[in-house]
Amino acid sequence: MSRLLLCRRSLVRVLAFLAIAFSPLVALAQAQWPMTVTDAVGRQVTIPAPPKAVLLGTGFNLVALSLIHPDPVSLLAGWSGDMKADNPEIYESYLRKFPKLADVPLIDDGSGPGLSFETILTLKADLAVLANWQADTEAGRRAMEYLESTGVPVIVVDFNNEVLKNTPDNMRLLGKVFEREEQAEDFARFYEERLARIRERVAGSSEPGPKVLMEAFPAPDRCCWAYGVGGLGEFIAITGSRNIAEGALPRPGGMMNAEAVMAENPDVYIATSSPGGKYSGFSIGPGVTAEEAETTLTESVDKPVMASIAAVRNGRVHGLWNFFNAVPLNIVAAEAFASWLRPDLFPDVDPAATLAEINRRFAAVPFEGSYWISLKK
Repeated sequence: MSRLLLCRRSLVRVLAFLAIAFSPLVALAQAQWPMTVTDAVGRQVTIPAPPKAVLLGTGFNLVALSLIHPDPVSLLAGWSGDMKADNPEIYESYLRKFPKLADVPLIDDGSGPGLSFETILTLKADLAVLANWQADTEAGRRAMEYLESTGVPVIVVDFNNEVLKNTPDNMRLLGKVFEREEQAEDFARFYEERLARIRERVAGSSEPGPKVLMEAFPAPDRCCWAYGVGGLGEFIAITGSRNIAEGALPRPGGMMNAEAVMAENPDVYIATSSPGGKYSGFSIGPGVTAEEAETTLTESVDKPVMASIAAVRNGRVHGLWNFFNAVPLNIVAAEAFASWLRPDLFPDVDPAATLAEINRRFAAVPFEGSYWISLKK
Protein backbone atom coordinates (compact mmCIF):
# COMPACT_ATOMS: atom_id res chain seq x y z
CA MET A 1 0.00 0.00 0.00
CA SER A 2 1.44 3.37 -0.97
CA ARG A 3 2.37 5.98 1.58
CA LEU A 4 0.00 8.43 -0.19
CA LEU A 5 -2.97 6.06 0.28
CA LEU A 6 -2.13 5.61 3.98
CA CYS A 7 -2.01 9.38 4.46
CA ARG A 8 -5.38 9.75 2.74
CA ARG A 9 -6.97 7.07 4.93
CA SER A 10 -5.51 8.72 8.06
CA LEU A 11 -6.92 12.06 6.97
CA VAL A 12 -10.36 10.52 6.40
CA ARG A 13 -10.29 8.99 9.92
CA VAL A 14 -9.26 12.31 11.47
CA LEU A 15 -12.02 14.18 9.65
CA ALA A 16 -14.57 11.55 10.69
CA PHE A 17 -13.44 11.89 14.33
CA LEU A 18 -13.70 15.67 14.22
CA ALA A 19 -17.17 15.47 12.70
CA ILE A 20 -18.34 13.21 15.53
CA ALA A 21 -16.59 15.23 18.23
CA PHE A 22 -18.00 18.58 17.12
CA SER A 23 -21.44 17.48 15.96
CA PRO A 24 -23.07 18.46 19.30
CA LEU A 25 -21.70 22.01 18.85
CA VAL A 26 -23.05 22.18 15.31
CA ALA A 27 -26.42 20.90 16.51
CA LEU A 28 -26.40 23.46 19.33
CA ALA A 29 -25.71 26.30 16.89
CA GLN A 30 -28.55 25.14 14.66
CA ALA A 31 -30.97 24.63 17.56
CA GLN A 32 -30.55 27.98 19.37
CA TRP A 33 -33.82 29.18 17.84
CA PRO A 34 -36.38 29.13 19.27
CA MET A 35 -34.45 30.69 22.16
CA THR A 36 -35.66 30.85 25.76
CA VAL A 37 -34.16 33.55 27.97
CA THR A 38 -34.74 34.84 31.49
CA ASP A 39 -35.38 38.58 31.47
CA ALA A 40 -34.60 41.22 34.09
CA VAL A 41 -37.69 40.49 36.18
CA GLY A 42 -37.25 36.70 36.11
CA ARG A 43 -39.73 35.91 33.34
CA GLN A 44 -38.99 32.97 31.02
CA VAL A 45 -39.50 34.23 27.48
CA THR A 46 -39.29 32.15 24.31
CA ILE A 47 -38.32 33.99 21.11
CA PRO A 48 -39.07 31.97 17.96
CA ALA A 49 -36.45 33.43 15.60
CA PRO A 50 -33.78 36.14 15.41
CA PRO A 51 -35.58 39.48 16.00
CA LYS A 52 -35.69 41.77 12.99
CA ALA A 53 -38.65 44.05 13.83
CA VAL A 54 -38.42 45.25 17.42
CA LEU A 55 -40.60 47.56 19.52
CA LEU A 56 -38.75 49.63 22.13
CA GLY A 57 -40.99 50.59 25.03
CA THR A 58 -38.54 53.35 25.94
CA GLY A 59 -36.36 55.12 23.40
CA PHE A 60 -33.47 55.15 25.87
CA ASN A 61 -32.93 51.46 25.21
CA LEU A 62 -31.69 52.45 21.76
CA VAL A 63 -28.53 53.51 23.64
CA ALA A 64 -28.06 50.00 25.00
CA LEU A 65 -28.54 48.44 21.55
CA SER A 66 -26.11 50.93 20.02
CA LEU A 67 -23.34 49.67 22.30
CA ILE A 68 -23.51 46.17 20.83
CA HIS A 69 -24.93 46.62 17.31
CA PRO A 70 -23.46 48.78 14.51
CA ASP A 71 -26.90 49.70 13.14
CA PRO A 72 -29.49 49.41 15.92
CA VAL A 73 -32.05 51.46 13.99
CA SER A 74 -32.24 48.68 11.38
CA LEU A 75 -33.79 46.47 14.08
CA LEU A 76 -36.70 48.79 14.90
CA ALA A 77 -40.34 48.35 13.91
CA GLY A 78 -41.45 51.05 16.36
CA TRP A 79 -40.23 52.90 19.42
CA SER A 80 -41.20 55.28 22.18
CA GLY A 81 -40.66 59.00 21.76
CA ASP A 82 -39.51 59.58 25.34
CA MET A 83 -35.80 59.93 24.52
CA LYS A 84 -36.61 62.39 21.74
CA ALA A 85 -38.87 64.38 24.07
CA ASP A 86 -36.55 64.40 27.10
CA ASN A 87 -33.15 64.62 25.38
CA PRO A 88 -33.66 65.90 21.82
CA GLU A 89 -29.92 66.47 21.42
CA ILE A 90 -29.09 62.78 21.76
CA TYR A 91 -31.96 61.95 19.41
CA GLU A 92 -30.48 64.33 16.83
CA SER A 93 -27.08 62.64 17.11
CA TYR A 94 -28.67 59.27 16.30
CA LEU A 95 -30.69 60.82 13.49
CA ARG A 96 -27.56 62.24 11.85
CA LYS A 97 -25.94 58.80 11.84
CA PHE A 98 -29.13 56.88 10.98
CA PRO A 99 -31.55 59.11 8.99
CA LYS A 100 -34.07 56.25 8.80
CA LEU A 101 -34.77 56.81 12.50
CA ALA A 102 -37.10 59.65 11.46
CA ASP A 103 -39.32 57.07 9.72
CA VAL A 104 -39.61 54.66 12.66
CA PRO A 105 -43.21 54.81 13.96
CA LEU A 106 -43.81 56.07 17.49
CA ILE A 107 -45.73 53.66 19.68
CA ASP A 108 -46.67 56.23 22.32
CA ASP A 109 -47.04 59.94 22.97
CA GLY A 110 -43.48 60.37 24.19
CA SER A 111 -44.30 59.81 27.84
CA GLY A 112 -43.01 56.23 27.91
CA PRO A 113 -45.77 54.48 29.88
CA GLY A 114 -48.65 55.36 27.51
CA LEU A 115 -48.18 52.70 24.83
CA SER A 116 -50.75 52.89 22.02
CA PHE A 117 -52.35 49.52 21.35
CA GLU A 118 -53.82 50.85 18.12
CA THR A 119 -50.37 51.75 16.77
CA ILE A 120 -48.79 48.53 17.94
CA LEU A 121 -51.49 46.56 16.12
CA THR A 122 -50.44 48.06 12.78
CA LEU A 123 -46.76 47.11 13.20
CA LYS A 124 -45.50 43.67 12.30
CA ALA A 125 -43.16 43.26 15.27
CA ASP A 126 -41.43 40.05 16.30
CA LEU A 127 -40.17 41.25 19.72
CA ALA A 128 -40.86 44.01 22.25
CA VAL A 129 -38.30 45.30 24.75
CA LEU A 130 -39.74 47.13 27.76
CA ALA A 131 -38.04 48.80 30.72
CA ASN A 132 -38.56 47.48 34.24
CA TRP A 133 -40.35 50.67 35.31
CA GLN A 134 -42.89 50.08 32.53
CA ALA A 135 -43.43 46.48 33.55
CA ASP A 136 -44.19 47.69 37.09
CA THR A 137 -47.20 49.77 36.01
CA GLU A 138 -50.74 48.66 35.31
CA ALA A 139 -50.54 50.10 31.80
CA GLY A 140 -47.27 48.26 31.20
CA ARG A 141 -48.67 44.94 32.36
CA ARG A 142 -51.67 45.35 30.08
CA ALA A 143 -49.37 46.18 27.16
CA MET A 144 -47.31 43.06 27.84
CA GLU A 145 -50.43 40.89 27.97
CA TYR A 146 -51.70 42.44 24.76
CA LEU A 147 -48.44 41.99 22.89
CA GLU A 148 -48.08 38.38 23.97
CA SER A 149 -51.70 37.65 23.04
CA THR A 150 -50.86 38.75 19.49
CA GLY A 151 -47.79 36.50 19.36
CA VAL A 152 -45.16 39.16 20.10
CA PRO A 153 -42.76 38.02 22.85
CA VAL A 154 -41.78 40.66 25.41
CA ILE A 155 -38.52 40.91 27.34
CA VAL A 156 -37.96 43.35 30.20
CA VAL A 157 -34.57 44.99 30.73
CA ASP A 158 -33.44 47.04 33.73
CA PHE A 159 -30.84 49.80 33.66
CA ASN A 160 -32.12 51.87 36.59
CA ASN A 161 -32.73 49.54 39.53
CA GLU A 162 -29.77 47.94 41.27
CA VAL A 163 -27.76 49.11 38.28
CA LEU A 164 -24.40 47.94 39.59
CA LYS A 165 -25.64 44.36 39.59
CA ASN A 166 -28.05 44.51 36.68
CA THR A 167 -26.29 46.47 33.96
CA PRO A 168 -23.74 43.84 32.87
CA ASP A 169 -26.35 41.06 33.04
CA ASN A 170 -28.81 43.06 30.96
CA MET A 171 -26.19 43.77 28.32
CA ARG A 172 -25.46 40.03 28.14
CA LEU A 173 -29.21 39.38 27.79
CA LEU A 174 -29.47 41.78 24.85
CA GLY A 175 -26.33 40.32 23.31
CA LYS A 176 -27.82 36.84 23.40
CA VAL A 177 -31.20 37.89 21.99
CA PHE A 178 -29.68 39.91 19.14
CA GLU A 179 -26.85 37.47 18.39
CA ARG A 180 -24.20 39.96 19.51
CA GLU A 181 -22.85 37.96 22.43
CA GLU A 182 -19.18 38.72 21.89
CA GLN A 183 -19.77 42.48 21.78
CA ALA A 184 -22.06 42.35 24.82
CA GLU A 185 -19.57 40.27 26.80
CA ASP A 186 -16.79 42.73 25.97
CA PHE A 187 -18.87 45.62 27.27
CA ALA A 188 -20.01 43.71 30.37
CA ARG A 189 -16.40 42.88 31.28
CA PHE A 190 -15.33 46.46 30.61
CA TYR A 191 -18.04 47.59 33.04
CA GLU A 192 -17.24 44.97 35.68
CA GLU A 193 -13.50 45.65 35.67
CA ARG A 194 -13.99 49.34 36.34
CA LEU A 195 -16.59 48.70 39.00
CA ALA A 196 -14.30 46.18 40.73
CA ARG A 197 -11.54 48.80 40.90
CA ILE A 198 -13.86 51.13 42.83
CA ARG A 199 -15.07 48.43 45.19
CA GLU A 200 -11.59 47.10 45.94
CA ARG A 201 -10.06 50.46 46.78
CA VAL A 202 -12.97 51.47 49.00
CA ALA A 203 -12.83 48.11 50.78
CA GLY A 204 -9.12 48.67 51.47
CA SER A 205 -9.69 52.05 53.12
CA SER A 206 -10.49 52.49 56.81
CA GLU A 207 -11.60 56.11 56.32
CA PRO A 208 -15.29 56.93 55.73
CA GLY A 209 -16.38 59.03 52.80
CA PRO A 210 -18.21 62.35 53.07
CA LYS A 211 -21.90 63.11 53.65
CA VAL A 212 -23.66 63.73 50.33
CA LEU A 213 -26.84 65.39 49.10
CA MET A 214 -27.82 64.48 45.54
CA GLU A 215 -30.69 66.61 44.23
CA ALA A 216 -32.62 65.88 41.04
CA PHE A 217 -33.58 68.85 38.84
CA PRO A 218 -32.84 71.71 41.26
CA ALA A 219 -35.23 74.65 41.20
CA PRO A 220 -34.99 78.09 42.80
CA ASP A 221 -38.42 77.86 44.45
CA ARG A 222 -38.12 74.53 46.27
CA CYS A 223 -35.75 72.29 48.19
CA CYS A 224 -35.02 69.51 47.48
CA TRP A 225 -35.95 66.34 45.59
CA ALA A 226 -33.19 64.12 46.95
CA TYR A 227 -32.12 60.77 45.52
CA GLY A 228 -32.52 57.88 47.93
CA VAL A 229 -30.28 54.81 48.01
CA GLY A 230 -31.68 53.40 44.74
CA GLY A 231 -30.79 54.26 41.16
CA LEU A 232 -27.95 56.74 41.00
CA GLY A 233 -27.98 56.79 44.79
CA GLU A 234 -26.15 53.46 44.68
CA PHE A 235 -23.08 55.26 43.41
CA ILE A 236 -22.80 57.19 46.66
CA ALA A 237 -22.75 54.01 48.73
CA ILE A 238 -20.08 52.20 46.70
CA THR A 239 -17.62 54.98 47.45
CA GLY A 240 -18.07 54.44 51.20
CA SER A 241 -19.88 57.78 51.50
CA ARG A 242 -23.19 58.51 53.26
CA ASN A 243 -26.31 59.70 51.46
CA ILE A 244 -28.13 62.06 53.84
CA ALA A 245 -31.44 60.78 52.42
CA GLU A 246 -30.72 57.23 53.62
CA GLY A 247 -33.25 56.24 56.27
CA ALA A 248 -35.17 59.49 55.81
CA LEU A 249 -36.69 58.85 52.37
CA PRO A 250 -37.92 55.85 50.34
CA ARG A 251 -35.41 53.97 48.19
CA PRO A 252 -36.04 56.04 45.01
CA GLY A 253 -35.94 59.31 46.96
CA GLY A 254 -38.33 62.16 47.67
CA MET A 255 -38.67 65.69 48.98
CA MET A 256 -36.32 66.78 51.76
CA ASN A 257 -37.04 70.17 53.30
CA ALA A 258 -34.50 72.92 53.72
CA GLU A 259 -34.34 72.54 57.48
CA ALA A 260 -33.38 68.86 57.18
CA VAL A 261 -30.70 69.65 54.58
CA MET A 262 -29.18 72.39 56.75
CA ALA A 263 -29.26 70.13 59.81
CA GLU A 264 -27.39 67.38 57.94
CA ASN A 265 -24.94 69.95 56.48
CA PRO A 266 -23.66 67.70 53.66
CA ASP A 267 -19.98 67.83 52.68
CA VAL A 268 -20.71 67.29 48.97
CA TYR A 269 -23.62 68.45 46.81
CA ILE A 270 -24.47 66.79 43.48
CA ALA A 271 -27.24 68.05 41.18
CA THR A 272 -28.69 66.02 38.32
CA SER A 273 -30.53 67.39 35.32
CA SER A 274 -30.96 67.21 31.54
CA PRO A 275 -30.11 69.43 28.55
CA GLY A 276 -31.82 72.69 27.82
CA GLY A 277 -33.51 73.42 31.13
CA LYS A 278 -36.67 71.45 30.39
CA TYR A 279 -37.11 70.32 34.00
CA SER A 280 -34.64 72.63 35.74
CA GLY A 281 -32.57 75.74 35.14
CA PHE A 282 -29.51 73.52 35.37
CA SER A 283 -28.56 72.26 31.89
CA ILE A 284 -26.24 69.29 31.41
CA GLY A 285 -25.89 66.29 29.11
CA PRO A 286 -25.67 65.60 25.36
CA GLY A 287 -25.10 68.68 23.26
CA VAL A 288 -24.36 70.91 26.28
CA THR A 289 -21.06 72.81 26.51
CA ALA A 290 -18.98 72.79 29.67
CA GLU A 291 -19.50 76.56 29.98
CA GLU A 292 -23.30 76.21 29.89
CA ALA A 293 -23.26 73.38 32.43
CA GLU A 294 -20.99 75.30 34.80
CA THR A 295 -22.91 78.58 34.52
CA THR A 296 -26.33 77.00 35.09
CA LEU A 297 -25.08 74.88 38.00
CA THR A 298 -23.62 77.99 39.63
CA GLU A 299 -27.01 79.68 39.32
CA SER A 300 -28.77 76.61 40.78
CA VAL A 301 -26.84 76.74 44.06
CA ASP A 302 -27.31 80.48 44.42
CA LYS A 303 -30.05 80.24 47.04
CA PRO A 304 -29.98 80.60 50.83
CA VAL A 305 -30.29 76.94 51.77
CA MET A 306 -27.35 75.96 49.56
CA ALA A 307 -25.18 78.88 50.60
CA SER A 308 -25.40 77.66 54.18
CA ILE A 309 -24.09 74.11 53.70
CA ALA A 310 -20.47 72.97 53.91
CA ALA A 311 -20.51 71.55 50.37
CA VAL A 312 -21.06 74.97 48.78
CA ARG A 313 -18.86 76.88 51.25
CA ASN A 314 -15.97 74.47 50.58
CA GLY A 315 -16.45 74.27 46.83
CA ARG A 316 -17.52 70.62 46.59
CA VAL A 317 -20.37 71.12 44.11
CA HIS A 318 -20.89 68.83 41.13
CA GLY A 319 -23.44 68.14 38.42
CA LEU A 320 -24.45 65.02 36.48
CA TRP A 321 -26.68 64.07 33.54
CA ASN A 322 -29.80 62.65 35.16
CA PHE A 323 -30.42 60.04 32.46
CA PHE A 324 -27.37 58.03 33.44
CA ASN A 325 -30.03 56.16 35.43
CA ALA A 326 -31.60 54.87 32.19
CA VAL A 327 -28.62 53.70 30.14
CA PRO A 328 -25.63 51.34 30.60
CA LEU A 329 -23.25 54.30 30.35
CA ASN A 330 -23.74 54.60 34.11
CA ILE A 331 -20.24 53.19 34.72
CA VAL A 332 -19.00 56.66 33.68
CA ALA A 333 -21.19 58.15 36.43
CA ALA A 334 -19.75 55.67 38.94
CA GLU A 335 -16.25 56.88 38.13
CA ALA A 336 -17.32 60.52 38.40
CA PHE A 337 -18.70 59.82 41.89
CA ALA A 338 -15.49 58.05 42.89
CA SER A 339 -13.30 60.94 41.78
CA TRP A 340 -15.55 63.55 43.45
CA LEU A 341 -16.22 61.81 46.75
CA ARG A 342 -12.94 59.98 47.33
CA PRO A 343 -10.23 61.85 45.41
CA ASP A 344 -7.64 60.41 47.83
CA LEU A 345 -8.47 56.86 46.66
CA PHE A 346 -9.01 57.59 42.98
CA PRO A 347 -6.45 60.12 41.71
CA ASP A 348 -6.04 58.07 38.51
CA VAL A 349 -9.73 57.50 37.73
CA ASP A 350 -10.71 59.51 34.67
CA PRO A 351 -14.36 59.26 33.56
CA ALA A 352 -13.56 61.27 30.43
CA ALA A 353 -11.07 58.61 29.36
CA THR A 354 -13.66 55.91 30.08
CA LEU A 355 -16.29 57.65 27.94
CA ALA A 356 -13.72 58.09 25.15
CA GLU A 357 -12.97 54.37 25.27
CA ILE A 358 -16.69 53.55 25.11
CA ASN A 359 -16.98 55.80 22.07
CA ARG A 360 -13.98 54.14 20.43
CA ARG A 361 -14.75 50.50 21.21
CA PHE A 362 -18.51 50.20 21.51
CA ALA A 363 -20.67 53.16 20.50
CA ALA A 364 -22.40 53.14 17.11
CA VAL A 365 -23.01 56.86 17.77
CA PRO A 366 -20.41 58.77 19.84
CA PHE A 367 -21.64 60.38 23.05
CA GLU A 368 -20.74 64.06 22.94
CA GLY A 369 -21.46 66.88 25.36
CA SER A 370 -20.92 67.63 29.05
CA TYR A 371 -22.29 64.75 31.10
CA TRP A 372 -20.69 65.79 34.42
CA ILE A 373 -19.25 69.02 35.77
CA SER A 374 -17.55 70.39 38.89
CA LEU A 375 -17.64 74.00 39.98
CA LYS A 376 -14.27 75.62 40.39
CA LYS A 377 -13.32 76.20 44.00
